[in-house]
Amino acid sequence: MDPLHITEFGSDRYLEKFNQSQAATAPPGTAGPSTSQSHYPSQFILPIRGSSALDSEELAAKPIEVKRPEKKSFFRKFHSKPAPVPAQPEQVVRRPSLTEPVSRRSIPFDQLFTYLPNELQVEIIASLPLSDILNLRLASRSMHALVSFNETPIARYHLDHHIPTYAKRLYPVPEGGALNFHYLCGIWHRLHVAAKLSYLMCEWISKELFLRDTEQKKREFAAQRERMRRRLIPVLFTVFHFFEKYRELHLQFLSEQDGRGLMWEPYTTNPIEAQIMSMYDDRTLLRVHEAFPLVLSSLCRRLRPPSYVGRVERSLRGYLREKPPDEVHVAILCVGGLREVERIWEVKGYNTRRAAVDTWYNSITQSIVDSSEPKKKRGMLGLKRKKSSLVLGKALLGESGMPAGGVGRMRSNSAPTREQQPRPPGLVFNTSLAAGMPMSCPTKDELRMMLPDLPVLQKIWMETAEAVILERNIIERPSDIRRNAQVLTDLIREDGFEDEDQWLYGTIAPESVRPNLDAIEEDPLE
Repeated sequence: MDPLHITEFGSDRYLEKFNQSQAATAPPGTAGPSTSQSHYPSQFILPIRGSSALDSEELAAKPIEVKRPEKKSFFRKFHSKPAPVPAQPEQVVRRPSLTEPVSRRSIPFDQLFTYLPNELQVEIIASLPLSDILNLRLASRSMHALVSFNETPIARYHLDHHIPTYAKRLYPVPEGGALNFHYLCGIWHRLHVAAKLSYLMCEWISKELFLRDTEQKKREFAAQRERMRRRLIPVLFTVFHFFEKYRELHLQFLSEQDGRGLMWEPYTTNPIEAQIMSMYDDRTLLRVHEAFPLVLSSLCRRLRPPSYVGRVERSLRGYLREKPPDEVHVAILCVGGLREVERIWEVKGYNTRRAAVDTWYNSITQSIVDSSEPKKKRGMLGLKRKKSSLVLGKALLGESGMPAGGVGRMRSNSAPTREQQPRPPGLVFNTSLAAGMPMSCPTKDELRMMLPDLPVLQKIWMETAEAVILERNIIERPSDIRRNAQVLTDLIREDGFEDEDQWLYGTIAPESVRPNLDAIEEDPLE
């Protein structure tokens, strides 16, 4: 059989040779590449309420009992009818008294739940999905207080049972503060963005690179697409962490240097990127470095016209806008992060998507212009504005705050206004989730410092990562780094799941974070 590199990548012949090589290398007694998508039962699921794939498989495996219609006999109507049952006297329903045991009384479930001890209530609530726990706080004040006061044990249960190991390596539990919902929801938000963007990328890769454009080809390629999606989720989660830490450390560097950015500093490797990459182990760094060009090229391909023949064809198809410049791509990655990449990716239609990019970029640049140029106050017809009576009143006051020269009296017993009254302390305003989502929109001052000092698109990650990989002796020479065709082939291969699951999840029998259709369509945690 000819090797894979002789055949054109992504063609039918290429996939046929790949499946034959997978079947030849598979051990006897195992299924080939056309097996089902789910290989292992998973306990790592997104906190979305919905029907799981295992439930649907169990329902499909059960035989369906069909009731056959009863045959009516011709002589049945001549049979004697049964005698009517005599009416029984009405039974008096006796209400149980309070002295009777609880088992004899009909008590609603919500009241039975309140009769349980607080420890059992917390254990029951902790076993629910995270979205249900957050919605449970809206049920009543007592439920809000119960969930808020037991925030640490509930978050600890989800951290031990539902958070993958690679997520806890990148975002360890804060040492100084207690474990709360903000830390847990932040990890779930990043996992959700990585899982959703992995799904969108796999759909695009299957259609554009593997040429699976018909329904039959999509069904045949479903197992390979699922394996590719599973392997991309940890990579995109690490990329999310990289850009989040880069923006944080970049702002810290600018504040320490009084606004003097990296473009004024001589360096061979980016010091901020090298500091972030020191947090990754060797295997994670090499794997993300090999897949990073695929992530970057997919974003660039998504933001340029789908036709590459010429301006005439683009004008006929209505693709009048060119691709955005490189500084727009850099701003999307370094300022907006993967959450902004996912939001732009979901916009359908090239012209609409291109307009959404321009609107977002103009919003962050216009805010800098508006804040740097203060508005001049002018009166009607160019006349100066009259001074406010409040300013004149302050001029009449003495140093002690009393009227100067005894010009009237100030009312000392005036009640404070509604804005001046302090808000009563409560759980609603003191919750940990009030801190906001991770990598939210920066302020105007942060944008003013950060935008002029953004790196070049072609130098993000690539040069620093290759230098760090060679310095750590992860590989012997740069030619050992796998390129896009080799990376895509490794993403869809059949073997290697047990080793990867042990490394990524710390267990032998998990499936990757696999959201259902509800998790792909909407995000209830935002």
